Formats: sequence, structure tokens, C-alpha cells
Amino acid sequence: PDLPDGVQVEAGGPVRVARLNRPEQLNATNRELHAGLAALFPQLDADEDARVAVITGNGRAFSAGGDFTYIDELTKDDWLRRETIVHGRQIVTGMVACRVPVVAAVNGPAVGLGCSIVALSDIVYMAESAHLADPHVMVGLVAADGGPVTWPLMISLQLAKEYALTGDKIPAARAAQIGLANHVCPDDEVVDTALACAQRIARLPQRAAEDTK
Repeated sequence: PDLPDGVQVEAGGPVRVARLNRPEQLNATNRELHAGLAALFPQLDADEDARVAVITGNGRAFSAGGDFTYIDELTKDDWLRRETIVHGRQIVTGMVACRVPVVAAVNGPAVGLGCSIVALSDIVYMAESAHLADPHVMVGLVAADGGPVTWPLMISLQLAKEYALTGDKIPAARAAQIGLANHVCPDDEVVDTALACAQRIARLPQRAAEDTK
């Protein structure tokens, strides 16, 4: 795929594994990674051999959210801010429109945009030690991308407001309890378990699975 180094895609038969690839920065989102995520899902949709995708992070985190250097740049550069808003919208609409079911393997903290990617995925497996959080408001930003948009469809409106306004961490067990994750797995099994789910879906009738999504 035509993607920057911040997003890696591996093919295994009909399954694609997308990995956020800034492990030293806990996969925090900089300009390159943000643009890569905006391009990822249309490319998965256009990949005629792809049936299912798994998304996870390299290293200890799924994604720590926005890179603070990048966020600082956004406050000073109007053009970059406009580009980022466009890419953010493309990530949300790209995930929703992608014909390929997306299984999230949340191998570590999923914060900010990382949390939104989890919320926009079709099936979510979380490592026991992982957590979700959307701390946009805590750093003076509007919580307006995938997480707060989709949370009210999955959990109560009051809980969605609470977590969006406070930025509190949502441990894996709590996420599964309230409907933000399907399954909680031992840390060293979460990716393999998500892959097994993806492979199972890939064996089902393709058109039925895609149209059901």
C-alpha cells in the first residue's frame, strides 16, 4: 500500500494486519501517522483481495493519542490545522465506509485518536492491562472525532458525556462491561485472538459479511 512508515500493513491471505508504527513514541500521532491513517481505510476498501482487517499498535501501546509537538504545531499553523481537520474527517468516514470489517487488537493504552479508532472498529479485543481514554478536553481541545461521536451508540449518553468531559481512563474490564469492547484477553494473547476472529470472518461468504457490516 501507498502509506508512510508510521502505518505498516501485512497481508496474510485475505486478512490484512495494520500496525501503528511509532513504538518509541507509544504510537502517538504526528502529521505522518495522521495522514497515513486517513489513507489506510480507503486503500483497504479498494484492496480486492482483502476480506478482513486487524488494527493494532507496535510496541507497548495501541496509541498514546496526539504527539504534543504536533499539537503545538497545529496551534501555530492555520494550513496544517485545516489539513488535520480534513484528515480527521477522512479517518472517521473512511472507517465507517470501509467494506472490510475491522477488528481492533488493543494491545495497550488507546488514547485520543487511538481511542476513536477503537470506537470506530467493528469488533474490539482489549488486553487486560489496556485502557481507553479521550482526554481532549483536559488539554483544551474539543472531543469531536470518532469516540464521542460513536460512544452514545454503544453506551448511555450520560456515560459518553462523563468520559468525554473528564477524560477518565476506562480500564479494559470496564470497557467490556459498558459496551466499548467485545472481549478482554491476556496481554500476550490479544493480537492472536483478534487474528483468529478475523480469519473466522474471512471464511464466511464475503458479500454477506460486507453487506452486513
